[in-house]
Amino acid sequence: MYPLKLTRSVVSNPDFPVVQTKAGKIRGLLEEGVFLFRGVQYAKAERYHMPEPVEPWEGTKEAIIYGPVSPEIHTPIAHDEYNVPHYHYIQDEECHYLNIWTKHIDNSVKRPVMVWIHGGGFATGSSIELYAYDGQELADFGDVVVVSLNHRLNVLGYLDLSDYGEEYKYTGNLGQADMVAALQWVHDNIENFGGDPNNVTIMGQSGGGGKVSALLQTPAADGLFHKAVIQSGLGKGRPNFTHEKAAALTDMVVKELGLTKETIKEIEMIPYYKLARAAQKATAEATKAAGSRVSWTPVVDFDYYMGSGMENPFREETKHIPMLVGSLLGEFDQNYNNVLAPGSKNDWDDALVNKLFDEQFGDKAEAVKAAQKKAYPKAKVVDALFTNVGMRIAHRDFCAKRAEEGCAPAYNWLFTLECPFNNGTIPWHNAEEAYMFHNANYLEASYIPGVSEQLQDQMTGAWVAFAETGDPNHPGLPKWDPVKDDNGACMIFDRETRQECHHDDDLMAAIPEKPMSIGTARAPKSTFGGGPRQSI
Repeated sequence: MYPLKLTRSVVSNPDFPVVQTKAGKIRGLLEEGVFLFRGVQYAKAERYHMPEPVEPWEGTKEAIIYGPVSPEIHTPIAHDEYNVPHYHYIQDEECHYLNIWTKHIDNSVKRPVMVWIHGGGFATGSSIELYAYDGQELADFGDVVVVSLNHRLNVLGYLDLSDYGEEYKYTGNLGQADMVAALQWVHDNIENFGGDPNNVTIMGQSGGGGKVSALLQTPAADGLFHKAVIQSGLGKGRPNFTHEKAAALTDMVVKELGLTKETIKEIEMIPYYKLARAAQKATAEATKAAGSRVSWTPVVDFDYYMGSGMENPFREETKHIPMLVGSLLGEFDQNYNNVLAPGSKNDWDDALVNKLFDEQFGDKAEAVKAAQKKAYPKAKVVDALFTNVGMRIAHRDFCAKRAEEGCAPAYNWLFTLECPFNNGTIPWHNAEEAYMFHNANYLEASYIPGVSEQLQDQMTGAWVAFAETGDPNHPGLPKWDPVKDDNGACMIFDRETRQECHHDDDLMAAIPEKPMSIGTARAPKSTFGGGPRQSI
């Protein structure tokens, strides 16, 4: 794990490993049987303009350190650094870089390609933000080609300036255009890294899952990927961010910068910190006016981006894409985020549990308990206090809608493994990444001796099998059926991995949905990826 694992044996010679790309040669590293190419530039772009191919070069470029990541308006300083270790890196608007892990630099091998799109909403994060994102183990275990990428975020990637001139037509979706450019680079070059350009899986968690969902609805991405994985990336009832809504936010930013339609060209040269401050003020004002959170997101123009598949029909052009879609039992609602009483939930007596149920659920307390036992018979009743509703419903219903519209198979999953952290913590938002990247051994809060090894083999094996064939079934996993005909099929990843006909409508209806508590301090409640936010 870079930089967590510093004991790898690294080979790097002036002429090895060197790979030819369309634009020129690059030199990477060989680390314990896996070739690693860091900081490979896939495109170039001027501020508020579409990405373009890189210029060809003579000689050989180094690809041994990571490239800069997109600037952030605020960088979350996480209280949960222990259970979700972060790696913060150099930020720069020139952020069009990707990373590759592969066991082959031979164009005849043609292994499946797994492209990771990072989380952080559409505002923060990077391809290397979390230690779990390291692709070394996934590439080695699955013999796949792993790619991760950076792209423009926040006000750089999603400020819709289309009303200010034709040259800014697609500025509300530049972050998406960057991802398309990265996928195009993969299509054009990955064969020389042992990859199959005709077998590309895009996958992402949280905001990355949202980006995967958006790419399914982006015509420019058609043909550049063949399978898709969404991990905790969908929300219940998220409306389309229309051009009208985006234009109102843009006008606030432009006004704050003292610009007009006649002087808008100056926005391309304003220092980022001034742009960020204006964007921060505008989103705060827009949120206050709307009465709900306004955040950076792709703009639905029904041209470059056709809008969420949950709010609109899935596009015919992507209905053939098989999908792996799921979430976690706790997400943002688990007992490290929500401190309801002193001590561990597993040590609370019945009197305290009953008291907390009454406080949280009122006259629905007994109904919640009964529904919990029915939906999660192997879980503790107390866990209903920390069970996530919004993401569970969104991911389950997404799969059902794909089936209803005659799409390729969608496989639903739920990660329910209780981690030993704090004497028992329901899995938090991000907890599954270490397992599907085969990195659980390296994250202290996630690791359970004798359990993690088997579970990460099962999960990584499922993700790899899916990338290979579009079907996650493999010999180390119980039979996994796609969602269809209201069968409720769901693979439960836990100490005992199993498929259940998981009808949890009663539980989802009984538990009130909690607002996502990002950005608050831990005392008395905590938040994933939060603590005080550091602003520019």
